[in-house]
Amino acid sequence: MTLTKSTTFAATLIASSLIVAGCDSSTNDTGTLSLSITDAPVDSATEVVVEFTGVELKPADGQSINIDFDSVRQIDLLALQNGLSEPLLDNEVVSAGAYQWVRLKVNADNQVMDSYISFENGETHSLYVPSGSQSGLKLNSGFNVAVGQSADFTIDFDLRKSVVDPTSAQVDYILKPSLRIIDNTEIGSIEGTVANATMEQASCVDGAVVYLFSGSDVTPDDLGSANEPLSSANITYDETNNIYRYTLAFLAPGDYSVALTCEAQLDDPEVDDDISFISTLNAAVASDEVTIVNFN
Repeated sequence: MTLTKSTTFAATLIASSLIVAGCDSSTNDTGTLSLSITDAPVDSATEVVVEFTGVELKPADGQSINIDFDSVRQIDLLALQNGLSEPLLDNEVVSAGAYQWVRLKVNADNQVMDSYISFENGETHSLYVPSGSQSGLKLNSGFNVAVGQSADFTIDFDLRKSVVDPTSAQVDYILKPSLRIIDNTEIGSIEGTVANATMEQASCVDGAVVYLFSGSDVTPDDLGSANEPLSSANITYDETNNIYRYTLAFLAPGDYSVALTCEAQLDDPEVDDDISFISTLNAAVASDEVTIVNFN
């Protein structure tokens, strides 16, 4: 990939939760950045493909740094569930210093099939990121690039929040970025099962999803509400063990609430809907550990 810089060095860092590091034989003021992407799912879609062209980093002082891929990369975000991720940068050498934001550069224009979404009924529509060619998918989260160490991060696309079916006839589906970035040196996960009797109810055939909320004893609410979920997970059937499972991965250590709903198909991310939840349970996540939470 091609690296272009408008400044010869990055300024002293702003404080942040992200630490990037590495080492370079010719200088002592660089680190390495590894950056991957993962996904929280969306209903009814079979593919959500986004074409990535590079990554842009903004130092605290000076102009941005563009890391352009040698060739564009089309990535199906729906293939990145249950703890899977896809690398965008792998130990890329960058200047040590403070960075204000990161932007994923994409080709996602109106009614152009560089990026697209496909559905179970066989339909395929272009996926449009408003101002994508200028702003791309931007995370306004500051981070540090430290000297002489290494770390990597994952950006989580929450497609359930992000994919919008517009009312305008001038565009196809819209991808409104709902992204969070996670330091991979301090992550855990939540895994569990959902009782067969629950999943086999007629009301749970289409919309069974586990929502994740920050904090314990949270009263769950829908997407678009004042207390919308941090992330979500689809529930899949394990044929070998005859059981239904879910996974919420790439979570920072802390306290969470997980809530089971069978009405996710009614949850419009643009509207404060009145969906109901079957059960809500607490979960404490620790680094490098899997927390088991079962809906019995």
